[in-house]
Order: sequence, then C-alpha cells, then structure tokens
Amino acid sequence: MSVQPRRATRSASATDTVRLYGVGFGYASTHRALRDVNLTLPAGSFHFLTGPSGAGKSTLLKLLTLQARPDVGTLHLFGEDATMAPRKALPDFRRRIGVVFQDFRLLDHLSVFDNVALPLRLAGGRQIDYAADVGEMLDWVDLGDRMDDLPPSLSGGEKQRLAIARAVVAGPDLILADEPTGSVDAKMGERLLKLFQSLNRLGATVLIASHDEALAERSGARILRLEGGRLTGGEA
Repeated sequence: MSVQPRRATRSASATDTVRLYGVGFGYASTHRALRDVNLTLPAGSFHFLTGPSGAGKSTLLKLLTLQARPDVGTLHLFGEDATMAPRKALPDFRRRIGVVFQDFRLLDHLSVFDNVALPLRLAGGRQIDYAADVGEMLDWVDLGDRMDDLPPSLSGGEKQRLAIARAVVAGPDLILADEPTGSVDAKMGERLLKLFQSLNRLGATVLIASHDEALAERSGARILRLEGGRLTGGEA
C-alpha cells in the first residue's frame, strides 16, 4: 500500500465487540438458518467465518448488522444488548460497523471519491472537512489516481478495494466482510487480506466470511465454522 491512513479506525471498547448467546434464526418454521449459536468477538480480534454455501454465514452477518433480529437468544454489540433495541437506536450501532458487501454495492453514477465519501456525507460531514481523509484512504488502497473515475471503469480488484475504503473511512469499531476475495485472483486475495490485517492492527475487530479456507489458515486469524446453522469455534 502506498500511504497508510493516520487512523483508519477508532480504538474499540475494552469490552467484547460481539457476544451472541444461544441465538437461533429461521426464515420459516421448518428451516432454522442458525441454531443455538454462541459467539464472542473480543475487541481488536480478527476472525474468519467459513462453511459451505447455505451454512448460514450471510444470515449471521445480517444479525450482526441488525438487518434481522434473533428469534431466540441474545445479541450484544459493543457491550450493549441489541436484541430488541428500538429502531431509533439502530443508527448508533450501525455507525460503529463497516460492511464490505460481496456484490460491492457501489453507486455507478458517483465518482470513486464520492463513493468513499458517502458515509461521511450522510453523517452530516462537509467536504472541506473530510476531503483530505478520503484522499488519504484512496491512496492507501492504491486508488488515489482514480478518484475522479466512475466504478464501471474499474477492475474487479479495484472495485473491491473501493468497497473496503468506503466501509472503513468513518473509522468503524467492527468490520464485517462478506466474501471479499470471492471475485478476485489469489494474488489480489492476499493483497486484500493484508488490508484487513492492517485495519485490525489499527484497532478494529474484523470478521471475514469466506469460502477460502486456505486463505483463512494462512491469515493466522481465529477460524469459526458454520455448518447446518451450527457454529464451532465461536466461544473465546
């Protein structure tokens, strides 16, 4: 990476970033996507979430981003019970979470710069205040010379790095990535892994959902496995 940001994340709380107790979730009464899940992500930790397709990885990420709520059990985020948090409390939780989506979810009509700046703009920031931070983040992911371009002109690897920059520019305490290396080659996968490792060293708790178990093993991160809705390795 060319330029490392001064601070890509805030220091996480001394408490566990995530704690799930006996969590279950089902899309229908006959199908349990998650079963009795216990999970602890200590502040500043780095984990890979692996498992076959349909194992429940995406469902677990939806719970952690509060897009869905557990049917049973409890979910704590940043030391607070979020299981039944009122709707008005959700933005405060979500501002502390950066999500890297598998399909990027970039806005093709916005420039590279404006895609990264979007979370800061939505939070009420002024461009004069955040422009330098966005530029530094783009330098860090080696897109500083593409800031005026539109996403359709980028390669798959460049789009993924752009998605990562957008997810972390506001300094989240928790970074969740859904198959961030799924659409890139092995060399780019290793490069993206180093990005996440750098963010973790700066204080963020990182959870990467991935089919790439070999990459997970090389990362040195703690590996969690979901299969049939059941999680192993989740308790600290």
